[in-house]
This record gives sequence, C-alpha cells and structure tokens, in this order.
Amino acid sequence: MSRSNRFRTCLAWISIVCCSSLSAVAAENWPQLRGPTGDGHAHAAALPLRWSETQNVVWKTPIHGRAWSSPVVWGGQIWMTTATEDGRQLSVVCVDRDSGKVVHDLKLFDVSEPAEIHAFNSYASPTAVIEAGRVYVHFGSEGTACLDTATGSVLWSRRDLKCDHYRGPGSSAFLYGDLLILHFDGIDVQFLAALDKTTGRTVWKTHRAVDYGGIDGDFRKAYATPIVIDVEGQPQLISPGAKATMAYDPRSGEEIWRVAYEGFSNAVMPLYGHGLVFLNTGFGKPELWAVKPNGRGDVTATHVVWKTRKSIPAKPTPVLVGDLIFACDDKGVASCIDATSGETVWQKRIGGRHSASPLYMAGRVYFFDDESTTTVIEPGREFKQLAVNTLDAGCMASPAAVDRAIYLRTKTHLYRLEDAAGE
Repeated sequence: MSRSNRFRTCLAWISIVCCSSLSAVAAENWPQLRGPTGDGHAHAAALPLRWSETQNVVWKTPIHGRAWSSPVVWGGQIWMTTATEDGRQLSVVCVDRDSGKVVHDLKLFDVSEPAEIHAFNSYASPTAVIEAGRVYVHFGSEGTACLDTATGSVLWSRRDLKCDHYRGPGSSAFLYGDLLILHFDGIDVQFLAALDKTTGRTVWKTHRAVDYGGIDGDFRKAYATPIVIDVEGQPQLISPGAKATMAYDPRSGEEIWRVAYEGFSNAVMPLYGHGLVFLNTGFGKPELWAVKPNGRGDVTATHVVWKTRKSIPAKPTPVLVGDLIFACDDKGVASCIDATSGETVWQKRIGGRHSASPLYMAGRVYFFDDESTTTVIEPGREFKQLAVNTLDAGCMASPAAVDRAIYLRTKTHLYRLEDAAGE
C-alpha cells in the first residue's frame, strides 16, 4: 500500500472512531435542552412506543415544587431545577438514573421578594446544562450556579446579572467550549453574557443592538435558547430576541448578521439544516422563516428564503427530519412542512395544548401535550398515527431520551419510560 493510501486509510479509521465515540456519548447522555445536538433528536438504542401508568414505567419519582425545566442526563444522574410556587426558594434535584431515588435535593437561592410571573410560567423554567463532573443551573436574574455533580457542592455562583423578566425567566443555559452562555432579554435591558465555566467570571457581555422605537413591556422580551452552527468554518451563535434574531460569534459576542420581524417573547429554538437556519418570529402572529446564514449586517431583505405562518407554534420547537419539519402549535395542530420550500405538506389536529417540544427517534416523532397525552406519529408526507399514550399529569417540560428510556417530567413527577418487552 502506498504512503498516500495508508494516510487516507488512517484518516478513514480516525473518522469512524470519532463518529463512533460521538454516537456513544450522545447515546449515554442528554446534556442540555433538546439533547446532545440541540435539535430534539434522540440517538438512542430504542424508545418505547406505548406507555401508561401501568405499562412501561420503570420508576416514577415525585419532584417537589412547580417548575417547567427539562431534565438533563449524564452517566447515572438526572438533574433538574425546581422552585416553590411562590418563587421564594430555588432548588436543584438529582435523581439516580437506575433506581429513580433522589440523590441530591439542594436549595440554592432564597428570594425575599420574588418578581411576579405570568400564570403560565414557573420560577424554574430554564433548563440546566451538564458535563462530566459539573452541572450549571440557571434561574434567570435570580441566580446562576455551578455544582459538583458528585458532592452537590456549589463551585461558584452569580447573582449580579440582572434584567426585569416581567413574565418570569425562560432562557436556558448553553455551553460552548469553556463558555457558559446566558440570555437576559427583559423589558428594561436585553443582553447576552458569556461566563468562564470554571470560575464564573464574565468573559464577554453583548447588548442587543435593537431599536425598539419606544415600545415597551412584552415587545422587548424573549425567552431565547440559542444553537451554534458552523458556516464556512466560522461558528455562529443563533440567538432569537424580540423584534430580531441575531447571529453572534460565540467566542467574542460580536454580531455577524440579523433579520428583523415584528414578533416578541420568542421561546422557540432555531433549527439548522439544508444550509438554512429555521427561526420563529415569536408571539403575536408567529411565523417560521428560513434564512441563509452567510450574510453580514441586516440581511432581512436579502437572505430570507421563505416564510410561513399557518399554525406555527409560539412555544414548542419543531424537529427537522430529512427534508421535512414536524411541528405542533400551542393549540394542538400538528404540521408537516417542506424544509426547502416552506410549503405545508399536511396538517392534523391531535388535540390538547402543547408547550413541550417534540422528540424524534428512528422513525417516530413524539408530541407531548400540557395535560396528559403523548401522540406518536411516523414522520412522512402523509399523517400516520402510531400510538396515543396518557399519564396522570401533563407535561410542560421537553423530555430527555437516553439508551432505551424516555425521561419525562410531568407537572408532578419524573418518569423513566422504557419498553420492557422490546417492542
């Protein structure tokens, strides 16, 4: 074998090993909101199709408080934040993945005068982010902390990053390299902050350069959780805000491009595929836009490929499967949208109000409603329902999925759902 052929063979094996390692990590952990890749795709061995209170429940653990944050999973631990209903105590809970037993139940912050929140929201809606040995929990302006996952001890905390959330916090923490990136989109100030994940020190802070033209209240707010994409070798942090979505350099906080719209209180995470960023314009009359991310400055007039507004969700983030986007709006209308054209392929009312984001895994899309029902469909250009499952309480938090199990947080409990029969 020639030297060049040996080199190519070596690269091929390195690629295979790296891909296998990434798949293994993805299968074993669910480190952030919407999973390892932030797109709602579960790289699991198999997930249950059907469940109920008496079927395919491995364990069911009560979680105190009122909180809509999602569980995150690393190794044998599941972590999630919670809060008292009045917001005076903010806590974090760790559950053993095998047994469902509570390992840590730690009060992190006392709040003497909690700000008012919308009746729909909770004081612990932002989802934590986890990595080996550390979990980072975030309660918006009331505090951020880094904990040792073995001992539960607080390694550092910050309570000086402030905004007036007005309706309560919602933006989840995000890790990029050595940076913990946080969003503060209040009615008074709107900024992003990147903290050194080891010390909690501020590395950069960027105020959103948006002219709100004298409007106030909800019209300045957002509940953004970003994604990072690679565009021609440059990382871009895609960050939705009120009236505009911006792309920033996650290493410096410098703005790269933006698109402007009329929406506000944005909660839907962006998606990326086919060379396009799919973003939601927020409450009011939510629209789904497809944007080419290779521009500079204001690209609203030049880089928006398509827009659609029929039954677009304002809270649940869709999933992209191949060239199709699957979404369910807040009122329970599911949609299939062609990702390349923006055309609606089909729509079907599946019922219930929806806040949690759907989950995709190997030929199934799972939709979770606010009351108690999960609808499972086969992704395709025709609507095909596979199962409808119910539990005792509804789901406001997006699920986690690892190996063969779905970890579903309802309004009262955390469930481990797994198909014992191997269906």
